Formats: sequence, C-alpha cells, structure tokens
Amino acid sequence: MKRRAFTVRRSNRPVKKDIKGSIEDIVREITRERDIKNEQYREQSLKIHGLMCARCGREFDHTDRHLLTVHHKDGNHNNNPPDGSNWENLCTYCHDDVHGRNFFADEEEGKD
Repeated sequence: MKRRAFTVRRSNRPVKKDIKGSIEDIVREITRERDIKNEQYREQSLKIHGLMCARCGREFDHTDRHLLTVHHKDGNHNNNPPDGSNWENLCTYCHDDVHGRNFFADEEEGKD
C-alpha cells in the first residue's frame, strides 16, 4: 500500500483579530464581573455572620477585616443564597486549614 504525502494547507485569508474586543479585554471584563460578584456576597456574608471566624472564634474589626474570607460550605462558589446558609466567615488561617485538610483527604482516598 502506497502512502500519500501529508501536507498542511494554510488559508490566505486574514485572521480576524478584533471580533468584539481582544481576548485580553474579554478576560479582563469577565474577571471584573467575577470580582464585583465576589465582593457583593462577601459583604453580605460579613453583615449576616459578623466579623468573627466561625472556626477559631477570633474577632475582627474594620482594620483587619481583610483577613476574613468567605468559605462555601458545599464547595460550590456559584451557590450564593441570599440568606447566607452556604457561607461561613473564616480567617485566612482556618480557611487554609480547611482546604488543606480536603486536599490530604482526597489524597488518602486514592490510596488502597
């Protein structure tokens, strides 16, 4: 059986670079919208649950509130009910601990 040569044909048509903005512009807009959405549910969670870590109980004030993060209990960042039932405010240390435990638990499940 004789093999046929394989060639790549390239189009001479120009590539459209700006359909409705560059890729960088699209990514920038999506990121901006995500950041606005995240800040909205973060503020809502801080109002509902207060400036306290749900795990260690450390209290925060307006000067160090940036150390509080919103943890999604079910792990779904799109599940943001208005009553805050899927959120808990965790300090950055407890939040890292929670996600670190999940990582190691997942690793252990793979071993048999």
